[in-house]
Amino acid sequence: QVQLVESGGGLVQAGGSLRLSCAHSGTIFSTSIMGWYCQSPGKQRELVATRSDGGNTEYADSVMGRFTIARDLTKRTVSLQMNSLKPEDTAVYFCYLYIAGSTHWGQGTQVTVSS
Repeated sequence: QVQLVESGGGLVQAGGSLRLSCAHSGTIFSTSIMGWYCQSPGKQRELVATRSDGGNTEYADSVMGRFTIARDLTKRTVSLQMNSLKPEDTAVYFCYLYIAGSTHWGQGTQVTVSS
């Protein structure tokens, strides 16, 4: 059973930076996509960034140029470097893994950006 363990997040002032990391258990033998989604109160969970094991990336327009996603296939991790953070980036961020038709989620980590 796949488990995703997140770390990072916290409170930062606007303009600051944070780094999120997520590690998955087990070995993946199929093509996979890992990444991050976020959810604010009263809103649906939405894409932040994803990266396939082939290197294809996708970013939400709102984070383009500020956030960078990276994967380490050997360490089975995905990270999200978040720079120039804005108050509207405040949300719970969820690690995401899509593989073999199944979606897996981490427990979520809070990111709060103060103005």
